[in-house]
Amino acid sequence: MGLKDLFIAASIPVLKLLIVTGVGSFIATGRVDILGEAARKHLNNVTFFVFNPAFVYTNLSKTITFESMVMLWFMPLNILITFGIGITLGWVLIQITKAPSHLRGLILGCSSAGNLGNILIIIIPAICKEKGSPFGAPDVCHTYGLAYASLSMAIGAVFLWSLVYNIIRISSSGSTREHAMNGSSDETSKLLPRDCTRGLASSKDTSIYERLEDQHASSFEKSKELIQNPKVPFSIKQFLKKILGLLDLKKLLAPSTIGVIVGFVVGVIPLVRMALIGESAPFRVIQDSAALLGEGAIPAVSLVMGGNLLRGLRGSEIRVSIIIGMVVIRYVILPLLGTVIIKGAIHLGLVHSDPLYQFILLLQYTVPPAMNIGTITQLFGAGESECSVIFLWMYALASVSLTLWSTFFMWLVS
Repeated sequence: MGLKDLFIAASIPVLKLLIVTGVGSFIATGRVDILGEAARKHLNNVTFFVFNPAFVYTNLSKTITFESMVMLWFMPLNILITFGIGITLGWVLIQITKAPSHLRGLILGCSSAGNLGNILIIIIPAICKEKGSPFGAPDVCHTYGLAYASLSMAIGAVFLWSLVYNIIRISSSGSTREHAMNGSSDETSKLLPRDCTRGLASSKDTSIYERLEDQHASSFEKSKELIQNPKVPFSIKQFLKKILGLLDLKKLLAPSTIGVIVGFVVGVIPLVRMALIGESAPFRVIQDSAALLGEGAIPAVSLVMGGNLLRGLRGSEIRVSIIIGMVVIRYVILPLLGTVIIKGAIHLGLVHSDPLYQFILLLQYTVPPAMNIGTITQLFGAGESECSVIFLWMYALASVSLTLWSTFFMWLVS
C-alpha cells in the first residue's frame, strides 16, 4: 500500500471531523444562535448521560469476551503512561515559561489528558470505511475499532476525573488563596501609615513563630494523648471518606464508565450475552434500542465541540510561549515517545498483533486535550478564557497533526 493511499485514508476522517465541527461553530454564532450556550449545555447533558453510555455499552458488549479482555490489559497502562509523561512535560513547560499560578493546573491538565474517546470514536469508523485502510474488512474493523475506542473513552474518563480534576482543584485553590493574601496585604498597607505597617511586619514575624510553637505543642499533646490513651480510635472509616471525597466517585463513575461495566458484564457472561446479543436473542430489542440511542453520540459530540471552540475567538491574555509549548508537547514530543514505547511493548510481546489495536494505542499519544478540561476549569473558575484559547489553537492544529501522525502510524503497523 502506497504512502499516498495511507495519507488519503488518514486525511478523510479528519476532514469529516472539521466539517461537522465547523457546522457546530456556525450554528453556535450569535447571528444563527441555534446552538447557543444554553442549547450546548442541554445537548452536552443528553450526550453525556444518554448517547455516550449507550454507544459505549453496545460497542463493547458485541466484541468483548473474557479472552479479548485479557488481551486488552495494556490499554489502561498505556493511558496511564500518557498521563505520566504529559504531567512531567507540563511541569517542565511551567518552569520554562514561568506560568502564573492560576494556569499551572490547566497546563498540567492539557499536557496530560488527551481526548481519548470522542476523537477516536469519530476518526476510527471513517478510517475503516476508506479503501486504503490497512485494517482489513470494513465491517470487522468498524466493530472492533469502536470497541477499542469505547474502552479508551471510559479509561480516559477515570484518569481525567481522578488525576486532572484534583490537579486543577488544588492549583485553583492555591492561586485563590495567594490572590486573597496579596489583596488583603495591599489593603492593609493602604489603610495603615508606614510606621504602623513596619510594626505590623515585625509583629507578623513573631506571631508566625508563636503560631508554629503553638501548633507544635498541640500536635505533641495530641500524639502524647494517643500514646497514653489507646482507647482513642484511629478511624479508618474517616480516612477512607477523606480519600473518596478527594477522588469524587460520582465523577469517576461517569455514565460512560457505567456503560463500560455493563458492556463487560454482558460480553463476558455467556448467559447474559445469549439473552441480549444475536438475531435469536429473546431480549435483543434492548440491545437494538441501546444501539439506536448510541448512533446519536458522534454527531452530537462533534457539534458541541465546534460550538465550544467559538469561545476561544474572544481572546485572552495568555502568553504565546505557553501555547507553543503545549503544541510541541502534544503534537511532537508525546507522539515520538509513544512510538518508541509501543514499538518496545510489541517487541517484548506485551501488545497482541492486531494492527488496529496497535494503531489506537499509538493514536492515544497524538490527540488534542480532553474537552472535559474546559468543564473542570468552569467548576473552579480558574483559567476559563485561557482554556478556550488553548483549545482553539490545539484543535485547529489537530487537523494537520492527526493527519500526518495517522499516516505514519498506519504505515508503521501495516
